[in-house]
Amino acid sequence: MWALASVVVACGAPPETASEPSPQAQTHINPARIDRARAALPDGYEVADLDGRVAPVTAWGYGPRWSTDPVQCAVLADPVGDQPTTGWSASGPGGIVYAAVAAAAGAIDRVAAAGAPDRAIVDACARWTVSGGRTTGSIELTPAPALPDATTLAMATTSTTVVEGGTETRSRADTVTAYLAGHVAFVAVVTDPGSAHPQLDADFAATLLAETVSALRG
Repeated sequence: MWALASVVVACGAPPETASEPSPQAQTHINPARIDRARAALPDGYEVADLDGRVAPVTAWGYGPRWSTDPVQCAVLADPVGDQPTTGWSASGPGGIVYAAVAAAAGAIDRVAAAGAPDRAIVDACARWTVSGGRTTGSIELTPAPALPDATTLAMATTSTTVVEGGTETRSRADTVTAYLAGHVAFVAVVTDPGSAHPQLDADFAATLLAETVSALRG
């Protein structure tokens, strides 16, 4: 769900209050270093640089005209707003992986001063939905990994797309977001529940986010 500094919130429990991030939270973030996190990928994945602005909701497969219910949950689906993103994607037998970072300052007007979503929004968005075009999804906050001097948020998204002829396709996305000093970084792992291959999971997403934040901080 929600973690600040070294606090991890158990699923279903109300968010806890933690002390403000220490001065170490002002560690310089270098977006160009995100490429170093590629080393955490399993063998057999093809990697490409991200092209254009990418947000978690983009990785989930939703186009530009999407909406959430409740509406305030949109800040969780797209924490980067109009800011350009730097990152990469990788595809392999276990799914598609996205790792990205963007400047957080001024990206969205419904965030706290540190760049993280207001806790009232997190409380209201324990479960919510997203829709766009032929695709609808349900999102649930899940236990988030604790990272030093960062606020983290984890989500599980299940999406259904109706294609021609009425056939439905389904996908799952495990997303972990870290709100850093002036930046926001996220990892999204999109998988096919019907695949014959073992799929990457939420633990992998959390591990890759930790590697990504470490790389960004140098």
